[in-house]
Amino acid sequence: MKIDRIELRLIRLPLVHFFETSFGRVYDQEFVLIRVDDGSLFGYGECVADRTPYYSSETTETEWHLLEDYLIPLVLGVEFTDPRDVFPAMKRVRGHNMAKAGLEMACWDLSAKIAGVPLWQLLGGQGTEIASGVSVGIQDSLDQLVKKIETELAAGYRRIKIKIKPGWDIEAVAAVRRHFGSIPLMVDANAAYTLADADHLARLDEFDLMMIEQPLEYDDVRDHAHLQSRLRTPVCLDESIHTVGIAAEAIAAGACKIINIKPGRVGGLAESIRLHDLCAKQGIPVWHGGMLESGIGRTHNIHLATLPNFKLPGDIAASARYFDPDLVDPPITVRPDGTILVPQTPGIGVEVVEERLEKATKRKVVFTA
Repeated sequence: MKIDRIELRLIRLPLVHFFETSFGRVYDQEFVLIRVDDGSLFGYGECVADRTPYYSSETTETEWHLLEDYLIPLVLGVEFTDPRDVFPAMKRVRGHNMAKAGLEMACWDLSAKIAGVPLWQLLGGQGTEIASGVSVGIQDSLDQLVKKIETELAAGYRRIKIKIKPGWDIEAVAAVRRHFGSIPLMVDANAAYTLADADHLARLDEFDLMMIEQPLEYDDVRDHAHLQSRLRTPVCLDESIHTVGIAAEAIAAGACKIINIKPGRVGGLAESIRLHDLCAKQGIPVWHGGMLESGIGRTHNIHLATLPNFKLPGDIAASARYFDPDLVDPPITVRPDGTILVPQTPGIGVEVVEERLEKATKRKVVFTA
């Protein structure tokens, strides 16, 4: 695989419904899209950083800068025998995993097309279907939250995650349990609490949650270990796990019982596989998080989630839940039994609709070898 052309696009898509976390409320999604060509075939990857540096220090503008000035020169015109070699080729650039991941994942798509196989097969997955869960943002009222969850359950989703923050936590979870009983339920705090809130968070134990995701600081391991020792509810780490090494430290410290894998956060698919394998060896189940991806990034996620240690339904929902229309065809759909079929054609297995892509493009640049 030798990449002789790379295309960057800044994309903006309106959301079907606003999405609110402890970071704030958004009405559209902005991201950097990458296409890599080898002269006959091409692959797509999606950078998952937002325009704001709230979830991550990376933003669409920092990604664009790093890709244009540092990362693309390291891969353009280079012969790669395996897509696993792309991430190490960018090692001299420290951090910026989301920018690296978008470029690396485009190379995986291209490599799978060259091999004539669906991406899941190249990753070592078991591709037929995956179980789908859904993430419900903070709503304007408890009644609105209940109605939103009713809609998601009717659509077939197997697991509900609700976002929480101080002032929107215990009562929100209690309302969900009152209305829906023992449905598979988890909460995501997006680092909104501190260790001083341990007693308050321990009140969530009575609700039999699957997990509480990233309750404390985004770069913290030690305090999460202290918190986990005080909770029956499993702690799941997300933002804290941006390298495989940190994951090993967190597991050894007892800081979590579950890990959320997001390829953008750890640097791409090769590092996600390494993280998956580490967790499997240590008996730590993993699940696939979401970053409001378009159908391009979402389909990459579907393929990765076919690996065997993805034990829990991920935040991989239908295209129409977020974007209408999405950039891809066919759209990602959730079946009545709460599963998503894994594409079986070469690469990621969906087509990018050029008319929609052009309409959503705010900036574009092309690099050639």
